[in-house]
Amino acid sequence: MPATRCARPTETELGAPPIDAARDREVAATFDLRALPDAFYDDPFPTYHALRRADPVHRCPDGSIFLTRYADVATVYQDHQRFVSDKRLEFAPKFGDTPLYEHHTTSVVFRDPPDHTRIRRLFAPAFTPRALAELEPRIERLVDALLDAAAARGGMDVVDDFAAAVPVQLIGDMLGIPGDERGPLRGWSLAILGALEPAPSARQLEAGNAAVEACKDYLRRLIATRRRRPSTDPGEILSALIAAEDAGDRLTEVELLHQCIFLLNAGHETTTNLIANAVLTLLEHPDAAARLRAEPSLIGTAVDEFLRYESPNQLGNRRVVDSAVIAGVPLQRDTLITLGIGAANRDPAQFPEPDCVDLGRTPNRHLAFVTGIHACAGMWLARMEGRVAIARLAGRFPALRLAGAPVRGRRARFRTLVSLPVAVG
Repeated sequence: MPATRCARPTETELGAPPIDAARDREVAATFDLRALPDAFYDDPFPTYHALRRADPVHRCPDGSIFLTRYADVATVYQDHQRFVSDKRLEFAPKFGDTPLYEHHTTSVVFRDPPDHTRIRRLFAPAFTPRALAELEPRIERLVDALLDAAAARGGMDVVDDFAAAVPVQLIGDMLGIPGDERGPLRGWSLAILGALEPAPSARQLEAGNAAVEACKDYLRRLIATRRRRPSTDPGEILSALIAAEDAGDRLTEVELLHQCIFLLNAGHETTTNLIANAVLTLLEHPDAAARLRAEPSLIGTAVDEFLRYESPNQLGNRRVVDSAVIAGVPLQRDTLITLGIGAANRDPAQFPEPDCVDLGRTPNRHLAFVTGIHACAGMWLARMEGRVAIARLAGRFPALRLAGAPVRGRRARFRTLVSLPVAVG
């Protein structure tokens, strides 16, 4: 496939000055993940580029390390012997003895082998090719219904009315939550994950703890009902998790509750951000949008380009459990590392013209779903939701346009939109 030029001009094409090494060093000297300027939340990528050039293994004021190069981030993710996901040491001072601490140290995403292997295996049947193939018609019906509603109104907020509605309804189905009881799900997810920001406020911690408790209370009642009346829906995973728990000690009650919360959070956050960011990217890059309409078969590579270009999850974390060296920098035991997923996915050493949108980009070995043993178990489900939602929206509304200013969320860990109003006619 021939190379694709940027869908909008690069800085060089606009006549911008060459890279300013002194400016890069100044950015690196003042960068603190716990005290970010407001501009960072709207567009973190200039900061990532400056750090990558001037200080790719950056030590923050709190002693933690921030990585921005693809090779370094991938190396840490793939070495689970020296760099662990376990968060008990890191989260104890951050959360204390709270529901948030219980959740984020019990969830599979923050566990290491053998517990990680044991719990992850229980999710595997829900994400087989056969299971995903059975879910796709359900997703198509849901997407079409949401687009019908947008057409009737003449517009929608892409975030609330579309991007968030798709995964919340699907995860509701997978957990067997009745349709009229799904109202709180998104709010719980946002509150719990909001507390994972590098420097959460007291208000965020209070909301996160309340959400964990509310979600656990609801799930206990749901699980009790499901024990009495197991679901016959092949797309529901909760009954399978309960059956696995009943078969032995593979899941404790606390583990079962928190894996359900994890499924809600992971399924909601990644897919919502993927779809919303993709729609905004197409609106900001009309050449790319025109190409997708002319070549709808590109939707598979297009989704991976959206995942790379605006990674839904921007930051990851690991802890050093043995002495290690990254890019010549020695790290002591218990050093905390923040992995710049969004930065790695814009690394020009890995991706030619990384700030360009190329819907046919191949290869595209982005790290949006991490890599190594903690690679996202639901990555193929998220891709499928993205393909269906984005392709159907692009095909249904070729005249889609902004109906107001997009609003970014003030979050560093996740690349979020709070609002994206559009007109569809």
